[in-house]
Amino acid sequence: VLFLCVSLFRLKDLELAKLGDSDVHVKMLAAPVNPADINMIQGTYAILTPLPAVGGNEGVGEVLEVGSCVRALKPGDWVIPATTGLGTWRTQGVFPEETLLKVPSDIPVLSAATLSVNPCTAYRMLADFETLAPGDSVIQNAANSGVGQAVIQIARASGIKTINVVRDRPDLTKLVERLMALGADHVITEETLRKPEMKDLFKSVPKPRLALNCVGGKSTTEMLRHLQPKGTMVTYGGMAKQPVMVPVSAFIFRDVRLRGFWMTQWRKDHAQDQESLATMMDALCQLIRRGQLTAPACTEVPLQDYKAALEAAMKPFTSSKQILLL
Repeated sequence: VLFLCVSLFRLKDLELAKLGDSDVHVKMLAAPVNPADINMIQGTYAILTPLPAVGGNEGVGEVLEVGSCVRALKPGDWVIPATTGLGTWRTQGVFPEETLLKVPSDIPVLSAATLSVNPCTAYRMLADFETLAPGDSVIQNAANSGVGQAVIQIARASGIKTINVVRDRPDLTKLVERLMALGADHVITEETLRKPEMKDLFKSVPKPRLALNCVGGKSTTEMLRHLQPKGTMVTYGGMAKQPVMVPVSAFIFRDVRLRGFWMTQWRKDHAQDQESLATMMDALCQLIRRGQLTAPACTEVPLQDYKAALEAAMKPFTSSKQILLL
């Protein structure tokens, strides 16, 4: 069994663990490289697995064999991680049943491989902080990220408008076209966000009640200027590695709310609430089946070429998610 050892960045053969009564033997099919995976490798994430460790928090696999006490899964089923830190960058693994979540096998493999983190994060942020109705709008930065692309598509399916902020780049026109094709209503650069012509944009779209931030720094401050009074900004990442900066006036005169979101914590908080999890996964899979939610732009990389995948994932302006084929 091959797996990726993140402490030394190397492929290594390991003997497969013995299948226990409540365990599931899984053949991994595909697993993405996400920013959180890189942060865990760098030692800067909130969860750090003891070393040596297998990288990867997300992916999809096929069940090969189940222990005698396993009832919810059977050989042939597709599964994704139900918890963080499972270590998905491997060809096969034996996992406790409760760490896995069954998903339908009639959805594209890349959609399944990228389902448990970004689309779930997008779904929860759109649902849990403001009661949005068709015609309302949302503003987000890093709109070309995996979460950003999911926000665009889920919002579009619900009739919610999106104002999508991206960094200026050499291939900006291509990126704008791609996000518009996903259903974005407006795609603007961070520079445009600061300009007076934003007033013209809000002639056709209402000011947003919800802002989604995964950048921090100046980008956050500029987004907040366009938020409706009593609106909410949710921070779920900090790509700029700069603090969230908020003018005092935004609190006093406009009563904006600042919240945070972490999908891992949501899963912990709802560990006994299987209905909420099932409702969300069913809604997302229905969107995927209808073609309303697609996997982010992906580059498929064999596990043996993991170094190239990791290097590409850390490059700036990367709009394609690296997917390890296992």
